[in-house]
Amino acid sequence: MKKYSILIVMLLLLISSLVSAQDELNIYLQTAAKNNPGLKAKFNEYMAALEIAPQVKALPDPNIVFGYFIQPVETRVGPQRFKISVAQMFPWFGTLKSKENAAVQQAKAKYEVFEDARASLFNEVRSNYYNLYFNKKAIDITIENIEILVIFQKLATIKVEAGIVSAVDEYRIEMEIGDLENQLARLRDNQFVLEVMFNKLLNVDYDNEVLIPDILWESDFNFSRQTALDSIRTSNHQLLSINFQSIALSYKRDVASKMGNPGFSLGLDYIAIGKGDNNLAGTDAFMFPKVGITIPLYRSKYKAMVQEVIYLEVAKENEKIERTNVLEVLFENWWKEYRDAERRVQLYFSQSALAHKALNLLETQYATGNSNFEEVLRMERKVLKYNLELEKARADKQGSHFIHHLFNGKLIK
Repeated sequence: MKKYSILIVMLLLLISSLVSAQDELNIYLQTAAKNNPGLKAKFNEYMAALEIAPQVKALPDPNIVFGYFIQPVETRVGPQRFKISVAQMFPWFGTLKSKENAAVQQAKAKYEVFEDARASLFNEVRSNYYNLYFNKKAIDITIENIEILVIFQKLATIKVEAGIVSAVDEYRIEMEIGDLENQLARLRDNQFVLEVMFNKLLNVDYDNEVLIPDILWESDFNFSRQTALDSIRTSNHQLLSINFQSIALSYKRDVASKMGNPGFSLGLDYIAIGKGDNNLAGTDAFMFPKVGITIPLYRSKYKAMVQEVIYLEVAKENEKIERTNVLEVLFENWWKEYRDAERRVQLYFSQSALAHKALNLLETQYATGNSNFEEVLRMERKVLKYNLELEKARADKQGSHFIHHLFNGKLIK
């Protein structure tokens, strides 16, 4: 009973450590979203796009003209001194609303670009985090193998002193340890570089400690292949951005069409009248309203503007098809890598366990003089290889599982 209680406690501790590690990664993602300068740039581009709609929906600025008569014009009521004219232009009905709608859709497209950048950033943070995990595990595994070889080195020294084996076994172990120590130094240098890269993604100090779990959690992809593909087609940020751009173009086509219609102006004139020859003050004159019209005579210009937008709409349709094809190819490659990583986790878990058992047997046999050191060395290399491959498969599985920028961070159920 006590044995089972210990096992349960150990299992709970392992689960809590994995949950804690996932929470730690979520904190890193939040830090990246808050600090990353590239993501900030995309957000500010979106905010700038929001400011376009108030600009384009406004009427043109009114036109005010002041004229002073150097040689006053004499009238019956007195000389004209100066003249002020005020006029306001009005485009064809609905033109400003279409411009506003086009700007709003462009802003929505910019927001999807921002969301895509954030999803890509999160994917990059996760990928770097899993690379850090694998490199750290590679360091631990290499140290463990060096320790195993040191044990064999002590056994070999005893057997050499007893005259049971040749000193060649000692030299081989020293050579193997030297190779592993060189590999360990490379891995430690690489760990530093990976930590710098990770911290730069978060835009924090390069020497901030990155907390890595002892064992990487495993989560499975619980959706069918077709469900994932459908989610890409309907929810991917890049495709949504193209959709909004297409809608914006439809409003721009409407604007181009309306610009071929007349525009109107409404205004008034004020003329100041001075004293006449009869020494009586003149009466100032108002002319209201003053109505004008803009006649779009050069029709080819406006037809070309409409045709330009039509070509752009067709281009967007083809761009969406091309982007969908690219995303589907990316998904198929991801699907292959995910399934391959799943198989490798199972394979190398089994292979690693068998290799450890075999190495323990060979260690016992070598200590009793019933095993050739060449077999021990080969098995030790297999233990190193399978342990590294297992951790690489775990990292690859999680790395391929979180391709959020393909699914817009969610999946359709």
